[in-house]
Amino acid sequence: MPVVLALFAKSLFTMFVVIDPVGLAPLYLALVRDRSEDEQTQIATRAVLVSAAILLVFGLTGAYVLHNLGISLQAFQIAAGFLLFKIAIDMIFVQQERETEAEAKEASNRDDVSVFPLAIPLIAGPGSLASILVLSRESTNYYLGLSVVLAAAGAVLLLCYLFLLLSRPLAKLLGQIGINVVTRVLGVLLAALAVQYMLDGLLSLLQLPPAQAFGTEAAPLDS
Repeated sequence: MPVVLALFAKSLFTMFVVIDPVGLAPLYLALVRDRSEDEQTQIATRAVLVSAAILLVFGLTGAYVLHNLGISLQAFQIAAGFLLFKIAIDMIFVQQERETEAEAKEASNRDDVSVFPLAIPLIAGPGSLASILVLSRESTNYYLGLSVVLAAAGAVLLLCYLFLLLSRPLAKLLGQIGINVVTRVLGVLLAALAVQYMLDGLLSLLQLPPAQAFGTEAAPLDS
């Protein structure tokens, strides 16, 4: 049981830091500032449900996709580490760009922003997809491990939903400086986690047979 709790805590922490509900709140508020309270609630609900579906599908099938493409978990883990480290640097310097300028312009011309850009890529973005895949593969070493990882991801999405609903009072309470402080702290923690991902992947990759290490043969799914 303590091992399962440790897996849950790790998954909860990872997904919380990557999704960053605190930093997401002001972005959401900017997208829905002209909507009624009922519309804001509907947008937040749809965004979280769509994100949950995407993360669930990716967590359940991502490993098989990588296996069929001949990509080892270790290679993906290193790539995910680089990606998360880039996100962490942006968080530390408060330069989050979860969407391009063209995407932001497109979103401003849309009536419904729940799917794009809120669900994708603000919530279910590259960082959260990479994290759920790495965690789901690590969970194979634990009894009911995948269920634990998905439960942790669901808990973070629930927290994200609450932060979205409370975005207006939260933004007033923390202010921009407070939000930047929280984002920077989470960025430092995410940077350390990203480095750990890369180190674990590299050390594990060095122990693989050459055929698997250089991608000519996919690593077995139960490795």
